[in-house]
Amino acid sequence: MKKNSRIAAAISVLLLATFACQAGSLPLALPLQTVAPSVNPAQPATAVPIVVSSEAVSQQDTLSTLYQNVLPGIVSIQVTTAQGGSMGTGIVYDPQGHILTNQHVIDGGQDIEVDFPSGFKAPATLVGVDADSDLAVLKVDAPSSEIHPLTLGDSKKLKVGQSVIAIGNPFGLNGSMTLGIVSALGRTQDSNRQIGNGGTFSVADMIQTDAAINPGNSGGPLFNLFGEVVGINRSIRTDASNVTGEPVNSGIGFAIPVNLIKRVVPALIKDHKFEYPYMGISALQSDLMSLKVINALGLKKMTGVYVTNVAPGGPAEKAGLVGASTPSSIQGLYSGGDLIVAVDGNPVKVYDDLIGYLVDNKSPGDQVVLTVMRGTKSVDLTLTLTSRPK
Repeated sequence: MKKNSRIAAAISVLLLATFACQAGSLPLALPLQTVAPSVNPAQPATAVPIVVSSEAVSQQDTLSTLYQNVLPGIVSIQVTTAQGGSMGTGIVYDPQGHILTNQHVIDGGQDIEVDFPSGFKAPATLVGVDADSDLAVLKVDAPSSEIHPLTLGDSKKLKVGQSVIAIGNPFGLNGSMTLGIVSALGRTQDSNRQIGNGGTFSVADMIQTDAAINPGNSGGPLFNLFGEVVGINRSIRTDASNVTGEPVNSGIGFAIPVNLIKRVVPALIKDHKFEYPYMGISALQSDLMSLKVINALGLKKMTGVYVTNVAPGGPAEKAGLVGASTPSSIQGLYSGGDLIVAVDGNPVKVYDDLIGYLVDNKSPGDQVVLTVMRGTKSVDLTLTLTSRPK
């Protein structure tokens, strides 16, 4: 990992991803300012009729109906910690009273309260957490009249440009609804769990959206226009903050894809944990694969996952993958590593493609065939996945 840290220090970029949960007291509301319209007495104002298209009316009705249908399944999470308190959003997952939210919302919680839209409140017990996906499952004892599970969709059917809706409790404003689009798919973020050498694992296939997400939205649902949950809002990328120092939306939010939720949550309910497949490699960040870097590494392809390090004794080393070891013309950058260009015959252009395929389709103990470029040669290597180290 020393080589990897050198190159990261030399040419890495800073990604400021801020969790969209809210800690501490609520910010004070600023007084509303009203401005009287200016009217010339000599020329009385004439009302101009507003023409609204049938399409606009239809969309408005669709959004209003969606909101009314899904709101009973969206809850507020109140957490008491040693430092004070925090809050976020959650969704009703199933008829048994399981509630889904972010792991970082309840992290360090001594007491957890779930507040329903009807006004009903109940204490919650923690069933399981997964720091890698930033998911947590709670359990409440509530009347069946309060339990309204939301419908889970299919995040693989999402397309960039499609409309999405976030509903949650930003800054404690319960039941707030915002509308946006899918800005991008297949984003990768660091998980909440550090490994022994100070690095982190990755959360794959994240949904990027411009639907407004702010502190308090964490753990809340991201819907498609059919009212299906396609993601759980996790974080925002911003360099702006309000007067109390809390991060504010800049049009770049991230949600955990629902297809990952469908894999992780049942395991958390049953076994209180989820095991991720593990390869045992470190790779060069895809956004650092500039033409200058590609030439310095002597790569014959411009896309793929460049292996910088192979964990000793890990699945990749046993499969014969080769990490970078020879100094290149760029200080801190080492050449000689394998370039992964396909997994099980599926093209790999960036790291997101590789980790997304593994998390969505594979489990510890499964085998995958990696196609790598080693110099000018294409080599197929069979790798047996294990579980991520604790």
